[in-house]
Amino acid sequence: MNGDTRLAVDIGGTFTDVVLEHDGTRRSTKVLTTTDAPETGVLEGIDAMLAQSGVSPGEVRLVIHGTTLATNALIERKGARTALVTTDGFRDSVEIAYEHRFEQYDIYMERPQPLVPRVRRHVVPERIAADGSVLLSLDEAALAALVPLLVEQRVEALAVCFLHSYVNSDHERRAYEILSAALPDVAITLSSEVCPEIREYDRMSTTSANAYVQPMIASYLRGLRSGLQDKGVACPLLLMMSSGGITTAETAMAFPIRLVESGPAGGAILAQNIAAENGIDKVLSFDMGGTTAKITIIDDQQPQLSRAFEVARMYRFLKGSGLPLRIPVIDMVEIGAGGGSIAMVDELRRITVGPESAGSNPGPACYGRGGDDPTVTDADVVIGKIDPARFAGGKVPIEPARAAAALDRVVGGPLDMTTEIAAAGVSEIVTENMANAARVHAIENGKDTADRTLIAFGGAAPLHATRLAGKLSISQIIIPQGAGVGSAVGFLRAPIAYEVVRTRFMALPRFDAGLLNDLFADMRAEAEAVVRLGAGEREVESLTETRTAFMRYRGQGHEIAVALPVRAYGDDDREKFDAAFDAEYRELYSRTIPNLEVEILTWTLSLGTARPLPAVCAPARETYSPDPVSRRPIFDPDRGEEIMTAIYPRDDLHPGATIAGPSVIVEDETSTLVTDGFTATINTLGQIVLTKQEQAQ
Repeated sequence: MNGDTRLAVDIGGTFTDVVLEHDGTRRSTKVLTTTDAPETGVLEGIDAMLAQSGVSPGEVRLVIHGTTLATNALIERKGARTALVTTDGFRDSVEIAYEHRFEQYDIYMERPQPLVPRVRRHVVPERIAADGSVLLSLDEAALAALVPLLVEQRVEALAVCFLHSYVNSDHERRAYEILSAALPDVAITLSSEVCPEIREYDRMSTTSANAYVQPMIASYLRGLRSGLQDKGVACPLLLMMSSGGITTAETAMAFPIRLVESGPAGGAILAQNIAAENGIDKVLSFDMGGTTAKITIIDDQQPQLSRAFEVARMYRFLKGSGLPLRIPVIDMVEIGAGGGSIAMVDELRRITVGPESAGSNPGPACYGRGGDDPTVTDADVVIGKIDPARFAGGKVPIEPARAAAALDRVVGGPLDMTTEIAAAGVSEIVTENMANAARVHAIENGKDTADRTLIAFGGAAPLHATRLAGKLSISQIIIPQGAGVGSAVGFLRAPIAYEVVRTRFMALPRFDAGLLNDLFADMRAEAEAVVRLGAGEREVESLTETRTAFMRYRGQGHEIAVALPVRAYGDDDREKFDAAFDAEYRELYSRTIPNLEVEILTWTLSLGTARPLPAVCAPARETYSPDPVSRRPIFDPDRGEEIMTAIYPRDDLHPGATIAGPSVIVEDETSTLVTDGFTATINTLGQIVLTKQEQAQ
């Protein structure tokens, strides 16, 4: 069996991407996502990929998988019938939330509805104090009395979240023993396992979300693993997590909430590696697929990380309008702006795009599969950006007449526009939506978009990259090889990793080095047990560990992340922790607060296999100007007319090839639009580097 043969699979809302690495080469394919049974599309894509490459199923050493199934279930409210058991008096914490209005002046403001309705939220008498001491023992009789009610309510999943269980989990574990014995077919999630952190609303929301998606994800992964084995692919199945690390299928089944944003996380890992290959320190990662667009800030070749994430926001750009999840995640903004995003005209006669998507079934109107709503893909077809003969490698037939008819009916007719102007309007609006999301995300993080390099991938991103770059004052764009399946390629570059978190309050003046060393030893053991299941012995020998403390001034409501050294701690580390906090606080807020006590609430430990970033690639030795294979008309919104545009197959271009816009570089999974004012150069890694002509060398 070849030791270098690996498969990566990414399920999106429209397409399922499959990438095969074999003997140092990489091949890829796209198939339409089979929404009702996602594993069917995965297995079809793997069959096609193995047949195309001539690789036998038994040669595959590893399958790495990322999916939006958990995210979509939360957004569409298609998870399990879930109940919640919590401490008496805290039944409504998930509804009370933060007790503030995220949209202060909207009298019709809509709050996100809890995943568990009030009728299925139950309480039992018990109480643990913040220091872990037992104030009131668990009432086991009251807990057992809930069983008939849970059966009557036909509960499929159960979340258990007791107050302060992050510091003492005894009551939750005893509740699990009682409930699992009485309800063996019900999936049970404990907050002390999925989110052992302070703040009961966030912890309760995360625990409920994990329980809500657990039966579906577990069933899907078991079915996929069985399907792979039936085909002779008997290797391990690993899952991409939102943190950018890879874990085992068993861990993913227990904590499926960590799979939220797993696909986009793979894209961020790809962008991180491309930044390293090109020696770039300030990057904006832009991943636009069939359903959504994802934007990530990467500084010094490290994507921004977070321990908080919101899903299913009621208001697109407003924090607090979604369901909070406390999970390790690559910090990104995701909006409903993809190739399948549906365009319409609102009551004010404005073109709007998304967040609704045509998905893969029926898909955009041009697919000819029954969809009659115009989408971004339909607009790109009408404009001429997409070659119908090469779309998705020719596997998805495109009908331009259907795209034009849909745009005329929904946009052009009501607004008295030509078909081409209507299509250009849809394309411009979706690009502005993405630009606005990028601006807001950058501002929220104290960053700017200007002077960054845009790394664009996903099936639709290379078509919109130059227009987006212009709106964000960006002058350089990189389109990687395999851009159309970029997230799946990123899976193959990600480490096998796991993060453990613990809330243990410690005031810095009362620093306890012994307690801290014991805490990190326990966290390391837990993380290593997970990593060892997915990694080979050679990889386990060189694990990379990082530690973080979440610190604040006494009296503050939130903490900042402070990196810690990985070693045994002593009493003299109190001053070092204090200095590290001051430096980080000053970096964020340009000041410190003197004579105020510092305290630490939460500690994290991340452990993963070593994945060094690649070295900077050498420049191309010489440049040349290739001849186009053809020309075709593409509508230019700036000129208001069609212009003849040169067409270049990407496979024909070698390092040093230099192409001026307007032109299109075509490949099976996507196409790169080089607009007037940009020059494209192929670097030594085969990546397309787009530069504004005034800055071209």
